Amino acid sequence: MALNHETKHWYAVYARSRAEKKAAEELLYQSIEHYLPLIKRLKQWSDRKKWVEEPLFRSYIFVHIEQKDYYRVLQNPYLVRYITFEGKAAPIPNQQIEAIRYFLEEVEPEEPINTDWTKGERVEVITGDLTGLTGELIEVNGKHKVKVQIDVIGKSVSIYIPKNKLRIIE
Repeated sequence: MALNHETKHWYAVYARSRAEKKAAEELLYQSIEHYLPLIKRLKQWSDRKKWVEEPLFRSYIFVHIEQKDYYRVLQNPYLVRYITFEGKAAPIPNQQIEAIRYFLEEVEPEEPINTDWTKGERVEVITGDLTGLTGELIEVNGKHKVKVQIDVIGKSVSIYIPKNKLRIIE
């Protein structure tokens, strides 16, 4: 596996079904830098409702490693294999990991720039390091946030984002 010797890179690793949190605990124990993006969802059972944290990407966890840690990651009993492209572990740009973190962070709502939001419109991030990232508005849900669909690491992600961080693309 040809990984860069000099710096750390992010890689996606496939985890066993429903074992993402256990894999993250084991990586913590192994002192391997990792990121498991979690999202809160309201689950409903026949007798109750409860907010639970679930992985944003089922069966995926991200590791930030140097070449020397490549095989050590796979010693984790909850991890199966690296996500590869043409037979090699596919590095993920730091910007894409930061994009995921950015969209999952809780932000205090401010007054939005636009007041008229319509499903299907193209929107662009206008603040922070991710300025220029675009997506499609798929749900208008309240005064301060909208649901936007964005392509990140080859997958489509739907996430709520404060309106004040977006502008409508004309």
